Amino acid sequence: MADTPEVKVKKKVVAVLKELHAYYFYPVTGGYGGSGVPDIVGCYHGKFFGIECKAGKNKPTPLQQKNLDNIMTAGGTALVVNEDNIGDVRHFLLGTNHED
Repeated sequence: MADTPEVKVKKKVVAVLKELHAYYFYPVTGGYGGSGVPDIVGCYHGKFFGIECKAGKNKPTPLQQKNLDNIMTAGGTALVVNEDNIGDVRHFLLGTNHED
């Protein structure tokens, strides 16, 4: 069975996180888990982050966006990543500007 486009994005994001030796996990939703939580949550050099992975032009749901906004309000980094901006993960976590 082939990976979906969104799964391919997740795998590329995880490859960057592994390369940077970032702590990360995939939150479990449903039951006791919260809905709308980003696909990948973690910490890198004291910086909390949430990453929502999307394929193509797909956008976060309103609940997903609310969670991303809450992360940013609390001082964390929240990213929506697709095939076109996977490089942003490295730039944001390293604190560099994306100039490509």
